[in-house]
Amino acid sequence: GKEGLLSTPAVSAVIRRRDAGFVPFGGFILTASHNPGGIDEDFGIKYNCENGGPAPEAVTDAIFSKTQSITRLLSADAFPPIDLEKEGTVEVKGEGRVVTVEVFDSTVDYLETVRACFDMAALSSFLARPDVSLAFDALHGAAGPYARKVLVEALGAKPDSLLNCTPLPDFGGPACPSHGHADPNLKNAAELCAMMGVDVAGNATAAKAGAPSIGAAADGDADRNMILGPGFFVTPSDSLAVLVDNCSCIPFFKDGIKGAARSMPTSCALDKVCTAKAIPCFETPTGWKFFGNLMDAPEYTPFICGEESYGTGSNHVREKDGLWAVLAWLSVLASRNPDASQPLVGVEDIVKGHWATYGRNYYARYDYEGVETEKANELMTKMSANMGRWDESLFVPFKLSTADVFSYTDPIDKSVSSNQGVRFLFLDGSRIIFRLSGTGVSGATIRLYLEKYVGPTGDHSVNALEAVKSLGEVALFVSQLAQITGREAPTLMT
Repeated sequence: GKEGLLSTPAVSAVIRRRDAGFVPFGGFILTASHNPGGIDEDFGIKYNCENGGPAPEAVTDAIFSKTQSITRLLSADAFPPIDLEKEGTVEVKGEGRVVTVEVFDSTVDYLETVRACFDMAALSSFLARPDVSLAFDALHGAAGPYARKVLVEALGAKPDSLLNCTPLPDFGGPACPSHGHADPNLKNAAELCAMMGVDVAGNATAAKAGAPSIGAAADGDADRNMILGPGFFVTPSDSLAVLVDNCSCIPFFKDGIKGAARSMPTSCALDKVCTAKAIPCFETPTGWKFFGNLMDAPEYTPFICGEESYGTGSNHVREKDGLWAVLAWLSVLASRNPDASQPLVGVEDIVKGHWATYGRNYYARYDYEGVETEKANELMTKMSANMGRWDESLFVPFKLSTADVFSYTDPIDKSVSSNQGVRFLFLDGSRIIFRLSGTGVSGATIRLYLEKYVGPTGDHSVNALEAVKSLGEVALFVSQLAQITGREAPTLMT
């Protein structure tokens, strides 16, 4: 990509669109993802296959196996530098072959991909309304150029709608409001949250009164998203459920969807919608690669999926897609506001209306980052070993229904993924989930997921962290997390 930049969803789009489509056999992505970036910070290498999606376990296992027999390293030290600022094709002659390097504007491929999904004219008209305003924060990641191309150039949003849309190698570093941590959550997207009137706990602040109609943020490689209304935080789990419930307003899904999926730790809000609408719903391990086979299966497409870790997407590409989620929310808002003479039905109105129909899945996540790997493994091993022998009185006032270690059998290729997290499921629909995350910068990250269900006529006005507090106390008591790890409090609560 021009300037060496492609967002992760754009890589998927390019693989699927360039030439006759599906011509490349894959692509490498060099990224810090949602972690701090820069020369002394995080760095990862991802490989996407010929369908544009993350390499499945069969491929990554085969790659790892090959690394065990490497006997030499080859380098192309004589390869000339390529001007990444200039679009065009360069041929480099080597011994017995010619390598062609093309530098191209990947925002064009991405724009055409989303044009095929959304009614761009309707979105442009909606954004032109005097009572509608937008704020989009790229957190100095790769989303910036795509936001300009799509939101400003294609849809006519005001240029000052964009925040931090100049990509920087260190995502702005420690001096910027996000401290160089391009992760779109209530803590790191501090500048956007202050503008939208939302504090770090998700509560409304006085700034709500003058906030834009909708706020959104993306992470470093533009595949994650956060959605905000004035003084209102939309949890990723609720966002997924709302989009599935309203998907028919998006041309790509005009006849509805044939399948939906969520990662196991993601709240069961999606399940409520799928049950009501008879949509096949799948619960997968964490990791977008587990959605790939489902998205490639004609019997389940069109398809929408998401994760609690701020990832949402569909089968338009094979990656989660932060800007796609923003366009999807704009589509829902536009469809709920056909008459510009009437008061605006906003983000908060839509989500609260959803709760009134399906109930609210109060949800929170406690992250314990940088835990000694040995201690983190001990915690998970002890809980796993106790399956089938838990004393139900330990969980009072909650009544235990099921305790297990999550395992997933892919419905398409029948591959099995085991040891994907410890689950405690309760009769009232509440859940406690423990999982080790592989996306932290150092050590191990223990994630504790807490979910409490309240039906359509219940109280939906409680702060989520308060609503699940008693569930968290049970989880910490049962797991003995503090005693094993020495951690008295989580690093982050969202």
